[in-house]
Amino acid sequence: MAYNRDYPSDTFPDYELSHIPIQNETAEKAATATTATATGKPAAVGGPWYDPRTWSLRKKLLVALGVIIVIIAIIVGAVEGVKRASYPDYSALNYALVDTYSGSSFFDQFEYFSTEDPTNGFVQYVDSSAASQLNLTHASSTSAILRVDTSTANQTSGRKSVRVTSKNTYEHGLFIFDVIHTPYGCATWPALWLTDPNNWPTNGEIDVLESNNKGTNGNMMTLHTTDDCKMNVKRKETGSATHSNCLNTANDNAGCGVTGGKATYGQVFNDNGGGVYAMELRDAGIRVWMFARDSIPADISNTSSTPDPSTWGEALADFPSTHCDIGSHFRNQSIVANIDICGDMAGASAFYTDTYECPGSCSQWAAENGGNFTDAYWEFKSFKVYQADSTGSTASSSASSAQSASTPSATAAAGSEQQEQQQQQQQQQQQQQED
Repeated sequence: MAYNRDYPSDTFPDYELSHIPIQNETAEKAATATTATATGKPAAVGGPWYDPRTWSLRKKLLVALGVIIVIIAIIVGAVEGVKRASYPDYSALNYALVDTYSGSSFFDQFEYFSTEDPTNGFVQYVDSSAASQLNLTHASSTSAILRVDTSTANQTSGRKSVRVTSKNTYEHGLFIFDVIHTPYGCATWPALWLTDPNNWPTNGEIDVLESNNKGTNGNMMTLHTTDDCKMNVKRKETGSATHSNCLNTANDNAGCGVTGGKATYGQVFNDNGGGVYAMELRDAGIRVWMFARDSIPADISNTSSTPDPSTWGEALADFPSTHCDIGSHFRNQSIVANIDICGDMAGASAFYTDTYECPGSCSQWAAENGGNFTDAYWEFKSFKVYQADSTGSTASSSASSAQSASTPSATAAAGSEQQEQQQQQQQQQQQQQED
């Protein structure tokens, strides 16, 4: 039955007045409060918690914000998942030979670095003349050798050694390094690498071979760059990855590295006759392969063939371009070979003492034990550099030896006459190898 509030109260019997529904909001709240007081418990107000019609404005805003955050997280997670699963296109390129470093003229194509060691080594890098007098560099028709001085028993001002930098520079390429012997021994820090010495780390660094002290833990292949180059992505490699951030200021300049097995460097590598390291530098990424002497692919060992990395299988180290713009991080690269003594790596207690258990302090031991550096030498059969027509990249050479005699430097593009001379020289070198 419906009731009309306009009716006078005396129209209804007393018992019906007590059953008239309370429709005033204030009275309704008062009744609720009375009930709560009588029972000692808060009275239920509104509908169930899951009914948004009963929520306050503040609660609605908080829930909406939470939903937005969840949606964003799902989208970001999906995008990152796609990135991690993505992989660059390493399809085959048509490579052609552009430079050969071999024979008795091997070191003619390098500049000798003879200033203070930037990595704080106990070393004196000597120039070409001193290296020749001390027999620290020597090239023949079969190989080129770069060594540490062993003749001075007690060297107080740094042990003499050699660091050479190629006159030619490269933006892209396939680099074939035929290595007969790798240096090792306490206090040594050898490396075969590429960089722009005048613009480090802006133009990047690629360590193809690097180890220190006894060198029994395998080869370390590493990139060092400026910001925005990371390797926390899908990779196809047989080596063991270490740090994923290539930034030079991260992890004490450890770079983003990959370590090979024990047979990839040092005495084990040497006893097996050495082998070939191949490094491909292209926009899709940087990859490094190591081939033992008895397993070098035919398209490398056969001088009439053109190397095709797409047929070589999984690389030892893979640095894809997924989270690293290779073209902007690696430019104007020269080939560098050196043997440092002690320095920031080999002299660090974590390596010198803890890992390799070498005696005394690094500098003192290096100064007083020249005869113990007999295995501290590089021996190279040859270096070959190939480039693909599709990259549009060409090797560049120094304008003149006089302009670049003092320090390694970026070099100007070779003119047509220089290119012709290079081609003639390469043909002569290839003929010498065949003979």
